[in-house]
Amino acid sequence: MKKIVFAMFVAIFTFSNVNAQKIELKKSFGENLFYQNGEKLTNRQLTNILKSNNEAFNLIKSAKSNYTWATILGVSGGALVGFPIGTAVGGGDPKWELAGAGAALILVAIPILNNYNKKSKAAVALYNADLPTVSSSFKPVFNLNFKDVNLGITMSF
Repeated sequence: MKKIVFAMFVAIFTFSNVNAQKIELKKSFGENLFYQNGEKLTNRQLTNILKSNNEAFNLIKSAKSNYTWATILGVSGGALVGFPIGTAVGGGDPKWELAGAGAALILVAIPILNNYNKKSKAAVALYNADLPTVSSSFKPVFNLNFKDVNLGITMSF
């Protein structure tokens, strides 16, 4: 009896996770934000979800590389711009050449970030296009029912 109940719970857990959900895209301050079931996805979570679609997975890996480079260049450029400004505010002699180099790094980072946005959007579109449309509308609800000494599972959809 215990084996049957355990098998039923495993089956319910497995079938409830089989229904893949669409990933939604929202833009915020020039960056794509991804949501699934109303929860924001991190880049790592997004990559793990897209592993099931080989083409989308390869595209998101390339996009993550762009994101890493854009972040490195943007942060470095921001530091190079901020240092002379801080020196000027503090009353010192700022090196404006550093600010110019930082601005150049920031300008280089912008198209790389745009490339990340395009690739990640395309990867999610590939993943969503590959999802079956029937399973997305089928959302069963399982309930465990006790009556006297009997145990039962009901499924509502």
